[in-house]
Amino acid sequence: MANKHLNGANGASSWYTASDIQVLGGMEAVRRRPGMYIGSTDQRGLHHLIYEVVDNSVDEFMAGFCTKIEIYISPDGVVRVEDDGRGIPVDIHPATGISAVETVMTTLHAGGKFGGKAYAVSGGLHGVGASVVNALSTKLTVDVFRDGKVFTQDFCQGERTTELSSRDLDRSERDRIGTCISFEADADIFEIIHFEFATLAQRFKEMAYLNKGLEINFRSDFDADLWPKNEVTYYFEGGMSSFVRNLNQSRDVLHKDPIYVEKQVDGTIVEAALQYNDSFTEFVHSFANCINTVDGGSHLTGFRSALTRVLNDYGRKHKLIKDNETNLAGEETREGLTAVVGVKLTDPQFEGQTKTKLGNPEVRNQVESVVAEAVQYYLEDHPQDARRIIEKCLTAQRAREAARKARDLIIRKNAMEGGGLPGKLADCSEKNPEFCELYLVEGDSAGGTAKMGRDRRTQAVLPLWGKILNVEKARADKMLSHDAIRAMITAIGVGLDDDINLAKLRYHRIIIMTDADVDGSHIRTLLLTFFFRHMEPLIRRGHLYIAQPPLYKIASGKQEHYAYSEGEREGVLTQLNGKRNISIQRYKGLGEMNADQLWETTMDPEQRTLLQVSITDAAVADNVFSVLMGDVVAPRRNFIQTHALEVKNLDV
Repeated sequence: MANKHLNGANGASSWYTASDIQVLGGMEAVRRRPGMYIGSTDQRGLHHLIYEVVDNSVDEFMAGFCTKIEIYISPDGVVRVEDDGRGIPVDIHPATGISAVETVMTTLHAGGKFGGKAYAVSGGLHGVGASVVNALSTKLTVDVFRDGKVFTQDFCQGERTTELSSRDLDRSERDRIGTCISFEADADIFEIIHFEFATLAQRFKEMAYLNKGLEINFRSDFDADLWPKNEVTYYFEGGMSSFVRNLNQSRDVLHKDPIYVEKQVDGTIVEAALQYNDSFTEFVHSFANCINTVDGGSHLTGFRSALTRVLNDYGRKHKLIKDNETNLAGEETREGLTAVVGVKLTDPQFEGQTKTKLGNPEVRNQVESVVAEAVQYYLEDHPQDARRIIEKCLTAQRAREAARKARDLIIRKNAMEGGGLPGKLADCSEKNPEFCELYLVEGDSAGGTAKMGRDRRTQAVLPLWGKILNVEKARADKMLSHDAIRAMITAIGVGLDDDINLAKLRYHRIIIMTDADVDGSHIRTLLLTFFFRHMEPLIRRGHLYIAQPPLYKIASGKQEHYAYSEGEREGVLTQLNGKRNISIQRYKGLGEMNADQLWETTMDPEQRTLLQVSITDAAVADNVFSVLMGDVVAPRRNFIQTHALEVKNLDV
């Protein structure tokens, strides 16, 4: 049969030979596909460059050779990270024939963390940190202090620009050791060069909590006018216990001191701290070699198993759980629990490059045995605390059973009514969830406008009537008795809490659309609280959004302009300067717009602005929701007093 030259649907040739395979060198691959190495090229990716360098210094601390890390950001965005560790080796590497410093900075998967001799424990498992930062920087300088000298080398976009040089240190600095890395992120790679002091400071605070005895100094002169307090120092002798106390600072706790344990088992260091509070939510932070494993893993499984087993054993032994009562389930033993659990091990097996889940099977039993022993000792030594904890778990059990009955009632009611979708929902005709959007709209009036203005093929609308329940102050059974929340749960389709199944998600964009006033902001916060506490995976997978309706309509003759901020309003007025009959309408609610206006400004995918909700730091988010929506008044008052002047577009 004769060969025919065929083209694919997009015009590509069917001939596919070795010459079509493109081989990218290490640094070139990083620059072409930076997201594979640092996650993104937005602000998160920019911050990640700093974390990679700081993590290397933290590894030196975990190895026992570093006590202090100093981070500084200059006004023009140059980042400097310095530690007092051993200093990167400067001798010639036997395999590469160049210095170890240059090898580390220019070669992927090169570092002292693979052989297990230089670092028994490290977070930089893949060995790409320093070289990736180098590849994505327009200039990077390494200074190594050791042997009475300072060794210096410069790089640009992953390539060396100078040879390694050295000079003798002054007599007063002869004993100085450590590494200092300065870099300037490449503006051609990153969408915007902007460092956020608060976000970075929170990350460094977390690292100090996880490494008791480590001092971290952070100062930034970048946008110093926006951050009046631009210098912090973190040092915690209490480690994870201090961390848990900080997380619980805006809650009423059931026992004064956290239960804390640190113990080494078969080469793995297990550390955990836990404390119960009177809230209805669980917040557990897990780490492996100081890496935040947001998807958990074997260490978290072991922790949870230990807690459930010990609380049931203690409750049975002391007759707090009656013979005719069922055992406490895992979810019931974790209501109101704040905990931090971490392991440090020689050979961590993370699932995926992002290192969000620990896979080492042996770690489960190691953590379970250590935590079980510590919790058991605490309960026996503190019987009053133990009784309060068990009683809270039993109350959670009763509430969970009531919630189960409420769920079953919803399912039966939906089945009897046929179809199962809430009556106020105006669904879309598209059946593929990837193309579907659900607007959660404040009130029937705005909901009616949205239903008229929407694209019926892909956009569904669910009006929410009345004030949404504050789930921060309500158990699951009370939450499920709230009509609007039940309607949301049914419409979205994925379930709640530990039973969430994202494969059942009916809309890949869930959009909160509320009025641009104080009441609208409150309803939006209530909804965000619900999603963070009970549908967090939706946020982590990027399915939750906030609509941005305009604040003003500015008309001049037949011309109409919309402004989404005070700044935009001033800009429009400047453009219209000199024109007569200018009218300004301040939109108090979505219902003030007609259907065409709402579509044009807020719902049209070609013109609208949506804010995607993400979780940058779960601990900070947990604290904010606890402070703003919880029962304790003093922290909320302090928060309002601290941040009152930062509020923009305030209507009262």
